[in-house]
Amino acid sequence: MSLSIGIVGLPNVGKSTLFNALTQKSVPAENYPFCTIDPSVGVVAVPDARLAQLSEFSASAKTIPAAIEFVDIAGLVKGASEGEGLGNQFLSHIREVDAILEVVRIFQDSNVLHVNTVIDPLSDVETINLELILADMQTVAKRIGSLSRDVKRGDKEAAREHAVLEKAQKVLEAGHFARSVTVHDEEIGILKNLHLLTMKPILYALNGKAGSPEADTTALMKFLTESKANFVRIDARVEHELSQLPGEEKELFRAELGATDDGTNALITESYTLLGLMSFFTTGVDETRGWTIQKGSTAPQAGAAIHTDFEEKFIRAEVINWQELLNAGSYAAAREKGLLRTEGKEYIVKDGDVIEFKI
Repeated sequence: MSLSIGIVGLPNVGKSTLFNALTQKSVPAENYPFCTIDPSVGVVAVPDARLAQLSEFSASAKTIPAAIEFVDIAGLVKGASEGEGLGNQFLSHIREVDAILEVVRIFQDSNVLHVNTVIDPLSDVETINLELILADMQTVAKRIGSLSRDVKRGDKEAAREHAVLEKAQKVLEAGHFARSVTVHDEEIGILKNLHLLTMKPILYALNGKAGSPEADTTALMKFLTESKANFVRIDARVEHELSQLPGEEKELFRAELGATDDGTNALITESYTLLGLMSFFTTGVDETRGWTIQKGSTAPQAGAAIHTDFEEKFIRAEVINWQELLNAGSYAAAREKGLLRTEGKEYIVKDGDVIEFKI
């Protein structure tokens, strides 16, 4: 499963610096043969302490983490929906990703010019979100126009789609995201088929600088709280500098800065959660590996992450929680204790399951 997060924001807010910090955690491309890698895409390892423990348990020759893609997208300017700057390129790239990481500048630095001169984090967010809304308004209006003839002819499916899009149009015109439209479950697909930008989940990355003054974030935090938005705080510059240091030296430098946590790890983990993803594991002498699946996946659907045959030819799966396997000491001991379960096609995989598929 290759899911991607597009890094967006106004110019000079730290997008590329953050992308460079993230890509220092890139996994070897040969482990993900179905990913298309170019200079603006990084396949980044999902931090997971369980993986190392399982690898040690199995004395694995290789350890391969679960991964997600981050895409560095060109900076947006006001008027992007009308083609200003690299607007068309910007919007088309966002349309291709599964979620949005919106970098918001909260640091003050006279050496780094802001496109609007004044540092106003909420205004920056409103500029970007408005451009996304305006782009979606164009998409919805165009589709409504193309349906008009079929609706007049009495086509029921066209009328149903038309009604849903009119709801979306009103919400967008009111300045709200399309994902806030109230529709029935069977109508969600109509909006998804249009690949609307404001249907995508958004994670806000508040980019500050350690030891530097910050802009007033009171209004921004009010917006984030009221909209129940997901956000993380990060110092992209420091994380980029730390990413280029060896392990021990990195931790010493981090301690000097008073940063106890790895900011990029927190961001990657939050992004993984934002996409509704989780990991299951396979482990053995040859390899221990984390596999990315959507929450709620059945055992055959999880198997498809490894190979389509594992879904199409699925018979059963042997499943055990990762911690229970470690506590048991071996597969044989886990089997004797009844911890190793045989599950069928209806089994819903849980985060941290260790699975062996039978086909």
